[in-house]
Amino acid sequence: MAYDEKQASRIRKRLSGLPDVNEKKMMEGLTFMVNDKMCVGIFKNEMMCRIDPAIEQTLLAKKGCRSMELAGRPMKGYVLVEQSVMKTKEAFNYWINCCLDFNKFAKSSKKKK
Repeated sequence: MAYDEKQASRIRKRLSGLPDVNEKKMMEGLTFMVNDKMCVGIFKNEMMCRIDPAIEQTLLAKKGCRSMELAGRPMKGYVLVEQSVMKTKEAFNYWINCCLDFNKFAKSSKKKK
């Protein structure tokens, strides 16, 4: 699985003070689970953000943000953000905070037995 390890380290560092953070390799990248819920990750060279679907259209209007698709279908509540728009700490934290804000309300996926 090829993903940007530098970006992974940046996310890892940002989430380091939070309880219940786990990493899982999936979807051609790395996903960070917060409170057993998919929160943020890296999909190839872009940051995958799980965000509130109510603000999805607003976020999609931002430079470097696009809808995440799986098998050609858009995934509601998930966006991909280009690294080029997250060069500053402030911009990076903006996207991480969008993910963490929604994580409080997101449903966790069903555990496989």
